[in-house]
Amino acid sequence: MPYIEHAPLTDAGWQAWDVITRCSGQLRLAQNATVVIGLDLSPALSLATALGYDMASVAELLPAGEAGLVTAVNERLASQHD
Repeated sequence: MPYIEHAPLTDAGWQAWDVITRCSGQLRLAQNATVVIGLDLSPALSLATALGYDMASVAELLPAGEAGLVTAVNERLASQHD
């Protein structure tokens, strides 16, 4: 079960996951808008600040979450075009 296997294990992990899911509309797209290249981290960090989250931990974990998000979304987009 991938959702359990990859579930955050710490409060900091849950905070980073919360920010990523809340910022799912803040994706940066390639110029042709067919590939996701990242998450706009500025609004994500602003949201984490507004929520009172541990900024050092969230800033450390967001890039890893962003990488997973980009991979998953791009794989899904590629499978839809095949």
